[in-house]
Amino acid sequence: MLEFFHRISFYCSYLKNFNFVIETINTFPHSSGLASSASSMSSLALCIMEIEKKLVPSLNEDFFFKKASFLARLGSGSACRSIYPGLVVWGFHKSISGSNNFYSIPYPYKVHPIFTQMEDTILVIDDKPKKLLSSKGHKLMNNHPYARDRYKSANKNMDKMISILKTGDIRSFGELIEHEALTLHAMTMTSSPYFFWMKPNTLHVIYKIFEFRHQSKINIFFTLDAGANVHLIYPIQERGPILKWIDNDLFFCKKIIKSFCK
Repeated sequence: MLEFFHRISFYCSYLKNFNFVIETINTFPHSSGLASSASSMSSLALCIMEIEKKLVPSLNEDFFFKKASFLARLGSGSACRSIYPGLVVWGFHKSISGSNNFYSIPYPYKVHPIFTQMEDTILVIDDKPKKLLSSKGHKLMNNHPYARDRYKSANKNMDKMISILKTGDIRSFGELIEHEALTLHAMTMTSSPYFFWMKPNTLHVIYKIFEFRHQSKINIFFTLDAGANVHLIYPIQERGPILKWIDNDLFFCKKIIKSFCK
């Protein structure tokens, strides 16, 4: 928190005139690859911008959210995307108008209705803080021999995602997010020093998903953040049989967080 305030002090000089008491609470395990830094830094950035709005009542809504996203990014890259609801883009991409590296923007293009009501059920495999935090994981990429090709691949995948979101190709969507998740972890496993965020039960869950998807033909897919825990992504219409399957087959998970994404 102190480092965050130090970083943003140049852009919010008025903060030096105040003292703060910050009280926070998480409803999910922190520092375990579930974006606790994103939730904390985005919340804090929005609170700071509320102060700025009190000081400058003429501040418009567009500037409010852009600056909140800019500030949040200085605390956590993921946090700058958590300012807005719905689909959000962070990072410049030639195919996305208004995209940039300094703050996020709401996704500006057409989205098929199937992607407007998606579920994210989180399977908590390990609720303890990670030994390698995300920020240190990013630093492992600085001299990674595969980093340049990885960045090129990510840009190409974004072009694919734009088309997928427009057409509603849910199967291609699932294949792409799974590929991205596994590529992320492959990069840390081939870095120097190398590191494993996955746990044995992470792989166990992934194999269970493959088996269930093959047998049921249901659109259920996984993604991973920088940690051992698994996100199940699926259309809300598939919710019933999936939750039943989770209760029957994934009882070994430490916790199951059921959330609605829109």
